Amino acid sequence: MEHITLKKLTQMTSRYRAHLVNSLSGFKSANLIGTADKDGQTNLAIFSSVFHLGASPALVGFIMRPDSVERHTLDNIKQTKSYTINQVDKSMVYAAHQTSARYQKSECEFYETGLTPVYTQDVHAPFVEESQLKYSLELKQIVPIEQNGTLMVIGEITNIYVANGIVQQDGFIDIEAIETVAISGLDSYHTTNRLSRLSYAKPEAEPKSIPISGI
Repeated sequence: MEHITLKKLTQMTSRYRAHLVNSLSGFKSANLIGTADKDGQTNLAIFSSVFHLGASPALVGFIMRPDSVERHTLDNIKQTKSYTINQVDKSMVYAAHQTSARYQKSECEFYETGLTPVYTQDVHAPFVEESQLKYSLELKQIVPIEQNGTLMVIGEITNIYVANGIVQQDGFIDIEAIETVAISGLDSYHTTNRLSRLSYAKPEAEPKSIPISGI
């Protein structure tokens, strides 16, 4: 196997190292975060760092890069405490990726990419109409990460909208049925194929009975 040491990592060009390290964690979710400032100017940006923090209360986090440059998403969330997370599906990939371009604050990513903003009565931030799984959040905490200057933004889910028939009887959301995509690295988009849903693992299982492949 190829061996990449810390010394080799530090000697890499910044772009090469970014692609390499971002690929290490495997598949990540692709989500569009929708916000609007107090005057209603919208922002829409793709993130691959959204993660589950807990179900009771229902908390979701995402990582914001250092705010050494303008971060319209972060600024809007700080102003209004409101934002939406909209999963990206197969039909939206190109438009969603385009939101990563550095548009000016006065420019509307919805308009620039052809995606459609949707508002509800009790949420200040816009949803993405095309997304088949989306939810609104209220900001609860912003946690600085000292090691690299990033921020962990934590919000509590306030509303969930999901396509009909996707939530199964036990609460499981079948994201493959709506062709949700995943991201690897910085710019590689993927569809997935579920192998199986496995039962709750218990220590009594016989090692020889545990399948290694061919699920």
